[in-house]
Amino acid sequence: MNRVTDAERMLIGGELVDGESGEWMTSISPVTEEPIGRTPVATKRDVGRAVTAAEAAWPAWFARPPMQRADVLNRFADAILARADEILRIEVTDTGNTIRPMRMIDVPTAVESLRYYAGLAPDLRGDTIPATSEHLHLTLHEPYGVVARIAPFNHPVMFAVARTAAALAAGNAVIVKPPETSPLSAMILAEIAQEVLPPGLFNIVTGDGRTTGDAIVRHPGIKRIAFIGSPETGRAIQRAAAEVTVKHVSLELGGKNPMIVFPDCDPEKIAAAAIQGMNFAWQGQSCGSLSRLLLHEDIHDRVLDALQARVAGLRMGDPLSDQTDVGPVNSRGHMQRILEHCAAADADGARRLHGGGRPKGKEWERGFWVEPTLYADVTPDMRLWQREVFGPVLAVGRWRDLDQAVAMANSTDYGLTAAIWTNDITTALRTAKRVRSGHIWVNGTSAHFLGVPFGGMKTSGVGREEGRDELLSWVETKSINIML
Repeated sequence: MNRVTDAERMLIGGELVDGESGEWMTSISPVTEEPIGRTPVATKRDVGRAVTAAEAAWPAWFARPPMQRADVLNRFADAILARADEILRIEVTDTGNTIRPMRMIDVPTAVESLRYYAGLAPDLRGDTIPATSEHLHLTLHEPYGVVARIAPFNHPVMFAVARTAAALAAGNAVIVKPPETSPLSAMILAEIAQEVLPPGLFNIVTGDGRTTGDAIVRHPGIKRIAFIGSPETGRAIQRAAAEVTVKHVSLELGGKNPMIVFPDCDPEKIAAAAIQGMNFAWQGQSCGSLSRLLLHEDIHDRVLDALQARVAGLRMGDPLSDQTDVGPVNSRGHMQRILEHCAAADADGARRLHGGGRPKGKEWERGFWVEPTLYADVTPDMRLWQREVFGPVLAVGRWRDLDQAVAMANSTDYGLTAAIWTNDITTALRTAKRVRSGHIWVNGTSAHFLGVPFGGMKTSGVGREEGRDELLSWVETKSINIML
């Protein structure tokens, strides 16, 4: 095995441990298809040990003054930053995402999120409510206690850290399950957390969804679960959790996100924005990717010409090279699903302008490669318009009037992100109010802003993250009525 790291142990109760069963899960390079590391498959008993450790840890953690919790979280951020290059190398090798944007986004976002929520911790205060004149009414915020985060394969460490920072700041103890296809960077995170955090406060259990994930979801001691992934898995989590007890479950479940372009825009600028919004740098494997480009008929052909040239110019190759624009997708199974979506688009009559398959040539025979793909003349009745591909496949449609554009944008079950491009702010705001998406950019794409809530409407999920709303989602409100 050509290991990318020797780290291979879970973190339970402050100790780096193997799984009880002795079973291991091998991580495969998306570039070479060779083994690059391994992680334990946590059993139900392993998950139970993590819950027991978290139950022991959280009361003392919550009892600390918020500023002390903030100090610990800032030290955690410092320790992650100190090993940023190591995490980056492992994560690029394990996911296939290209290194240039990962360097700027993933670990920095994890660190910034820890610092942000550390700063918010002292502000987690209740209210006094003048419900009556003769009594005193007040509220307190208290943590759930033991909570869990199930992380996706596209940004493992970023989501394991950034999406647990609020839970930790609020006084909870956390159990993290990394993705089964890209778990290796989380093993470095386990080492860091062991050194910096109180034992049992931050636990990492690895394994597949059917064994480890199901044990987490069904454990009655875990009161709050957060998940990023597919709608199918999200619904399965809701069902499984409900069979055990009542839990607070938040879900971010992807999207088939529209980018609506009005005719007053510059075609070259739109083409560049469409490339960025599609997130080709991680092969379109992003819940917020703008995978539907809705072009007004007056600008359609000019944008399409510019876009076709840009897609054709994207450089595929080694994700560890700064010269690479597009790497391999995450796994063989995921590659096959993407290719099936392309075949469906061909069968439905979409016009393929570029890509749609595996690249030709001996150098692409090994690895999970899918060409950057562009389809035109895609209509709402086609499967490519309706279904999330989660791959490097951009669908382009055209519209004539605003009512048609809004109807096309809202015609899917998803509602995570959207972008609106126009030089008329009134048009932009009127359109934004009509589009059923939870996070909308005007004349922009992709960017997230700490403090601005992020989350979806419709099938794209429930709950909001990346702001004060997320912090409040990790606590329960207790009302106290004092009869004077």
